Amino acid sequence: MMNKDEILSKSRAENKNRDVYEQEILKQTSRTAVIVQMAFATLFFVTQLLTGGGVNWGLWAILLSVNMTVSWMKYVKLHQKDEIVMAIVYTLLVFIMSGCHIYHLIVSSMIL
Repeated sequence: MMNKDEILSKSRAENKNRDVYEQEILKQTSRTAVIVQMAFATLFFVTQLLTGGGVNWGLWAILLSVNMTVSWMKYVKLHQKDEIVMAIVYTLLVFIMSGCHIYHLIVSSMIL
């Protein structure tokens, strides 16, 4: 049977001396940051479309790479099976959008 001090020291070791409240705040701020990022990307995307600038696939590749990374990290660290599906989907989208962006840059380049 563990005493109170052993339980506390074990909990601190597991949490690396980070406060549970602090961890929750960091999680919420990360979610909020992704939402703000999506809002700005959407604003830039729509503005570029409406002004005749075409589609900036690179913008979406960068944006989705955040979700891709989070999904892969959740899968690797927490072994959440549903995250592997999301990680694969995000990875495919990032590669497709990156490819489209690079292709568009090459086709429209004056140098090549």
